[in-house]
Amino acid sequence: MPHRAPGSPGRGRAGYLSGQAIRYYRPRGSADIRQLVDHGFQAFNAGRLSEACHIFTERMLDPENDTTIGLTVAGALTPAGLGGCVIELMDRGLIDFVISTGANLYHDLHYAMNFTLHRGSPFLDDVELYEQGIIRIYDILFPATVLLETDAYVRDFLARTALAGPVSSAAFHYELGRDLMQQFPGCEAHSVVARAAAAGVPIYTSSPGDSSIGMNVAYHALLRDGTLLIDPNRDVNEVCAIILAGRKNGCVILGGGSPKNFYLQGQPTLWEIYGIPKGGNDFFIQLTTDQMVWGGLSGATPSEAVSWGKVNPGVLPDTVVAYGDTTISFPIFAEYAVGSEWGRRPRRELVHRRDALVADLKRQAEAASAARSKVTT
Repeated sequence: MPHRAPGSPGRGRAGYLSGQAIRYYRPRGSADIRQLVDHGFQAFNAGRLSEACHIFTERMLDPENDTTIGLTVAGALTPAGLGGCVIELMDRGLIDFVISTGANLYHDLHYAMNFTLHRGSPFLDDVELYEQGIIRIYDILFPATVLLETDAYVRDFLARTALAGPVSSAAFHYELGRDLMQQFPGCEAHSVVARAAAAGVPIYTSSPGDSSIGMNVAYHALLRDGTLLIDPNRDVNEVCAIILAGRKNGCVILGGGSPKNFYLQGQPTLWEIYGIPKGGNDFFIQLTTDQMVWGGLSGATPSEAVSWGKVNPGVLPDTVVAYGDTTISFPIFAEYAVGSEWGRRPRRELVHRRDALVADLKRQAEAASAARSKVTT
């Protein structure tokens, strides 16, 4: 008899949801993983992943470099259980801020609310899944009621929150994380949004309306006369201010897409728009399945990014793109980082410094503008 995957046809609703629960995986610094990366990953894409691990642990985390590190997250990584890796890196101060798709943050809320997502199969009858009230994300299955109850919580939060008027997505996610910890005590152990609030890590989303969280904010505005508005202008300026304040800057990019570009546009915004010659990133790591032959590698290779001022010309040895499935490469990368010599740093808690950093950005931008005016006159 051929193997029948969990959730295969003929088992009904209960059968579809009979697969093991997906839990957030928390890396612990496995010596075996370090042995594999250091001695087994020697060439081709394995070699690039090894290179990424070494750039991160030996260069970006070196206290002498004092690098401000941004993590960008695309794809369906939290439903696949990778939120635990993000939590561990935040907890240890190994990443300082996050830019994510809204979908990753929305599905993270399921874990905060103690809902269960199940392992399944990508080879199912989606018409039958629809009739059974089951949602599929590739081989991840969960009841549609998870969406409805998560939506209900978000709307309830919006009704209770004191947030009003234009706010940055970081401010919104910080308040959402604080509320999660109040409503679901202990959830910061298994929720990226809640843990970020506890650790003072700002989370931005480059397209606030492109997720169920944004859909519920729109509902609140239309039917509840809510005044809350997530302001992308504030996001742009806050991210630029964080980059400007960094002694050195580096990024770890999971996938690509909008979160990647939203981070990388920070340096061009500083020099091109504000006239502040900050310079580009000092470190650049991308874990992706995309390829440059299709037109851009989700926002350019490191060498192409040099022409935009996104990467410093002299640091290309400290840049790498590791091609492979991020759900495979990122847990290995995180496991390696946690077990490294500098596997823990003091947290910068940038969420509490946003206003001061933006004020400094404004001061420098006004000075640059005044200097340009003198030259033109």
